[in-house]
Amino acid sequence: MDEWMGRLAPELRALLETDEQDGFVTAAAQSLRIPQSTLSRRIRALEDLWGFPLLVRTGRRAALTPRARELAAAVRGPLAALERAIAATAGEADPEGGRVRFGFPLTMGQGRAPELLAAFRRAHPGIRMELRQAHGTALFEDLRLGRLDLALTIPAPGPEDGVRGTLEHRVMGRQRIVAVLPEAHPCADRDVLRLEELADAQFIGTPRPFHLRRLTEAWCAAAGFTPQVDIEAAEFAAIRELVALGMGVALLPALPSPLPGTAEVPLAGEPAGEEDRSREIALVRAAVPLSPPAQSLWDFLARAAEG
Repeated sequence: MDEWMGRLAPELRALLETDEQDGFVTAAAQSLRIPQSTLSRRIRALEDLWGFPLLVRTGRRAALTPRARELAAAVRGPLAALERAIAATAGEADPEGGRVRFGFPLTMGQGRAPELLAAFRRAHPGIRMELRQAHGTALFEDLRLGRLDLALTIPAPGPEDGVRGTLEHRVMGRQRIVAVLPEAHPCADRDVLRLEELADAQFIGTPRPFHLRRLTEAWCAAAGFTPQVDIEAAEFAAIRELVALGMGVALLPALPSPLPGTAEVPLAGEPAGEEDRSREIALVRAAVPLSPPAQSLWDFLARAAEG
């Protein structure tokens, strides 16, 4: 494997980047900073070498064949390790260059995370940043396979993610979860409410793979009921709009000011015994060594957490 990785690294990276760009060969070439014709030649070189097709092309897009997906899964981790080893060596001479691949949850597209990334970009204008948003399970997988250098995740990696002990992380803070209610709801003017008071309510939830959905179901189960979730949405903004329209209630991260038409009421902390309910926000690093630019971002965000 090591011999193949060294000989075919550019060709393999062209294949993986095409997959990561959802089959858009132009975007893959731009990401690698090579002409599109060069990317196509590299993939054809692999096809000629092994004698089987790797891509199914439809205009500007392409999809990996089943055998290509097996190949990609096998080489993605070793290739990422090789690239980072090279980047770490080259980066000692120019720690302000190169790229960082950074992930964060779909639910953190506004607020603190973009602000911190913008501040880092101002401090390090020579570092190119590639951002990816996904739910926690996908982010952990990308970190494990080396598709991302760093990511913010909610919650921190744990045994249920299959990554504890393999992904270094530090807790950046906590995200407080509150009940978001229509402003006409009987409990909307309460200072605090117990979850069992919402046992008969219609809930609006995130999809089941999302951590907040699992947390909602676990907390409701501890309160003695199963939440009735007939409406699902991935974006918190959409859920809040639906609550404002009177279509249900939701458990969501607290906002500085509630959306018009809604009220945000703190939850009683039992069984956790806390004044409010919250979940951890963690900064997680890939399973392979970081390049100097990625290490710079790690250090920058770690200092921000301390401040």
